[in-house]
Amino acid sequence: MDKQAWINLIMREIDEAVTLEELDVLYGKESLKAYVGIEPSGFLHIGQGFLISNKVKDLVEAGFEVTILLADWHAYINDKWGGDIESIRASGAYLEDAFTAMGCDGPKVKYIFAKDVIGNPQYWEKVLRISKSCSVNRIKRALTIMGRQESEADTDASKLIYPAMQAADIFEFNVDLAYGGMDQRKAHMLARDAAEKLGWPKFVALHSPLMAGLKGGSKMDVTTKMSKSDPDSAIFLHDKEDDIRRKIKKAWCEEGITEGNPILDMARFIIFRRYDSLTINRPEKWGGDLVYEKYEALHKAFEAKEVHPADLKKAVADRMVEILEPISKKILQSDNYKKMETKVNFEK
Repeated sequence: MDKQAWINLIMREIDEAVTLEELDVLYGKESLKAYVGIEPSGFLHIGQGFLISNKVKDLVEAGFEVTILLADWHAYINDKWGGDIESIRASGAYLEDAFTAMGCDGPKVKYIFAKDVIGNPQYWEKVLRISKSCSVNRIKRALTIMGRQESEADTDASKLIYPAMQAADIFEFNVDLAYGGMDQRKAHMLARDAAEKLGWPKFVALHSPLMAGLKGGSKMDVTTKMSKSDPDSAIFLHDKEDDIRRKIKKAWCEEGITEGNPILDMARFIIFRRYDSLTINRPEKWGGDLVYEKYEALHKAFEAKEVHPADLKKAVADRMVEILEPISKKILQSDNYKKMETKVNFEK
């Protein structure tokens, strides 16, 4: 594909690339490598699952080899599963099955546990060099990548290691590009700043928006984004049809409000990725069916109050059931899912 098509593919549904000029230079390079890290912390919801799998597949199509790091020791530091490392690793094995069910497989996608990296002495040299290049205050400011407050490092010093480890992961895999949500921006910027100080090659950082939780609100607000800790805020990949429809029916979707609207987010990031249009079925007395061939047209119509929330929810629920059914079927057959089912206890 030509350069502009290549860039458009990589930038699809991306809020920011740091930097576009550096991305441009990567075009045509052989053996392109990309990285995404995820903490194994429970069942996968559609906010994480689709945004990550969408971009992994884009990057593979663009010629990248993608490493998905199942960050078990990072999850341990972040108190996932109460610090039970075996449960964390069982969760990681489940994540590999879940992403594979979503099409993130093949020779261009590799899954690696952090436990298989940290035994390398050169890895810890990177952690130390990055730590030496940063102030404590800079590290503390990056703790939001864990969903933590700066003050939490005062009672648990391991929290201070996490940002440097995440930065070291990127350099350990010698990647050209790192992908994450906007909530991971501080880690990427810390790593890029460290690279400049240490004379290491920089990587391109891609940041996507976060999918709003079902309760609505600002997408960058940790209390309103989709979260495993609040099952009513998210749809999980294994949810049954009745659960999907129930959750969507009760989800926040204020008429005319587009910011932080989880129903519109599902249409944008999931449905229009897989279908050429979305049909809003309505009785003739209310104007009949509406057909939208682009997300932007749906967004504009909803903002203008031309589409009622109840009608939008019904259309979105129908499509989400169709999309999730084959994915859920594969996940439910997974031995690792069955192990998780006996272990999972939603985080509080």
